[in-house]
Amino acid sequence: MQSVYLQVKIPNALFRISSYALFMLILLMKLTLIDNLINLPNIQLDPLDYVIALGSLMLVSFWTLWLPRRGYVVSLILLNIILTFIIYSDLVYYRYFGDFITVPVLLQTGQVSSLGESIHSLILWKDLSFFIDWILFILYAITRWILRHKKESSLYLHQTPPIRSRNNNIVRRFIAGTITLAIGYVLTFSPIKQYSETWALGLFAGNWWNMSIYNVTGLIGFHGYDIYRYAQEHLGPEPTLSQEKMNAVKDLFTQKSAQRTIQNNTFGMYKNNNVIVIQMEAMMNFVIGKSINGEEITPHFNKLMKESMYFNNYYQQTGQGRTSDADFISHSSLHALPSGSAFIRYPEHKYDMLPSIMKKHGYSTNAFHAYESSFWNRTIMYNNMSYDHFYSKNDYKNDEPLGWSLGDKSFFKQSLDKMNSLDQPFYSFLITLTSHYPYTMPKDTQQLNVGEFSDNIFGNYLHAIHYVDEALGQFVQQMKAQGIWDNTILVLYGDHDNSIKDKFYYEQFLGKNISDLDMKQIMNQVPLLIHLPDNSQVGEYTDPAGQIDLSPSLLHLLGIPTDSYHMLGNNLFAEHERQVILRSGAVINSKLVYIPSPDGVYENGNCYDLNTRDTTEITNCRVMFDQAALELNISDQVIQYNLISKLDND
Repeated sequence: MQSVYLQVKIPNALFRISSYALFMLILLMKLTLIDNLINLPNIQLDPLDYVIALGSLMLVSFWTLWLPRRGYVVSLILLNIILTFIIYSDLVYYRYFGDFITVPVLLQTGQVSSLGESIHSLILWKDLSFFIDWILFILYAITRWILRHKKESSLYLHQTPPIRSRNNNIVRRFIAGTITLAIGYVLTFSPIKQYSETWALGLFAGNWWNMSIYNVTGLIGFHGYDIYRYAQEHLGPEPTLSQEKMNAVKDLFTQKSAQRTIQNNTFGMYKNNNVIVIQMEAMMNFVIGKSINGEEITPHFNKLMKESMYFNNYYQQTGQGRTSDADFISHSSLHALPSGSAFIRYPEHKYDMLPSIMKKHGYSTNAFHAYESSFWNRTIMYNNMSYDHFYSKNDYKNDEPLGWSLGDKSFFKQSLDKMNSLDQPFYSFLITLTSHYPYTMPKDTQQLNVGEFSDNIFGNYLHAIHYVDEALGQFVQQMKAQGIWDNTILVLYGDHDNSIKDKFYYEQFLGKNISDLDMKQIMNQVPLLIHLPDNSQVGEYTDPAGQIDLSPSLLHLLGIPTDSYHMLGNNLFAEHERQVILRSGAVINSKLVYIPSPDGVYENGNCYDLNTRDTTEITNCRVMFDQAALELNISDQVIQYNLISKLDND
């Protein structure tokens, strides 16, 4: 008996062409979909962007054409899975961070398991569109298996299957794959070269915003460039700067030092006082002083404002590192990196950090955070920052489990109890946690009547902030009861935005239409409050300031000169014109705001007059933009090349 094969076999060349074209089409659709979903302003796909995307897909898939039929099919399927996972992961990451995943971020993947509910809340049902091809393929494979099984069981006649040649297609496969590689290279790099020599000139040298790089390279090209950039920084010989660039670094530090060293009657006024700095999770400025349905959202903060310095035009300057960036910027007086977190990427480099400076001047220095000590690589970084002790999750009794860990009320109380055993003067840095995204609070802790915001993320955010404010009120009372209020500088500031980017919520809450400029300021302004032991300097301060200014300002109050330290921040107690630079390249002074375009072209950004709040001539912002670009670039060089250790040895 002989079997009869009843298969109609598609010719190999036709099969490879059609399947490879289908693979390319599916991935191009997914790349277009993510571009539409993130919807960056001033960025629209044009024909050359599709050419770059097509070329990039060829570069990552050409090798599959070298494989025999079965290996080719399996490789295309696996590559589809991998690329879909990367694309979708970028979308989810962008929804929270406003950025794409980079190699330094991947070094932080040990933290992903701790994000739990935060990640879950960023995954939407409509995202199934990214996986329709998977669903259809699975259904096709199941159907084909069933039909084939039926045919084989009924028509099995023991015929020897045809012998397939194993050698005659090797050369053809090699030629096809090599030609695809060459075409992919041309399609990818020719447009990128054209962009980088025209409207994107200097983009790859500055690297100041990943979204601008994405606009030139496309998503797959962005990840390729990110891998190249990381390898360039971390593999091979230690990079160095030319003497000309080193001189530019020195000149900028000298200029900044001269601006700060204006001494007035506040210099050294609070020498040897304790300092407590509280970094408040996702605390934003727009809720301060506001009420909802007749109830103050932050009544305790509002009360404390009346006897403190309150900076109502204070900006968070974080990047991908979020909470760790706020910590780094505030303590080092350097900018956040354009990619990843300095805590993760360069924890061993030398910085002139506030805790280490204060330690040299007789302070005991301690950090308090009721979470895993390794999160954001804090154990290693805090050792480099010269903290005497880092009180983390294992140092606290979890008697108020809430949110990610211990509730802030118990966290404040237990932290203050630990401070009572410290040598004075002390520097204590506290990081709150309860108001972390996605702001889910048990019903018995929700004390506000949020009305129309009930059961949505914005209402949850208001509940979380109200709880943290109550915890703050209790903390102040405990400080007074334990006798450290009258000889302690208390500082409160927000670390970053709340990741709620829907303008509708803010218009509904504020009861008015808000402009693009309004929205940019809402998302970047966080509160800064400084309470001085003698209740002096009370009032609202409206001049622009940023997290980078905190350390130089505190050192001024303590009478510690900063001229020997490498800092880029301003002294908030010195009268001079200052500007605030955001990691995106936005820059703010007392009169103007420049908001960059995601495409990185200066002329495509917007220059706003703060008096009229309307756009003004783009040329009016040119000087401040150039200064901002220079400062961001130099800060990046200082961090990446470990320049402070070199400058100290000069």
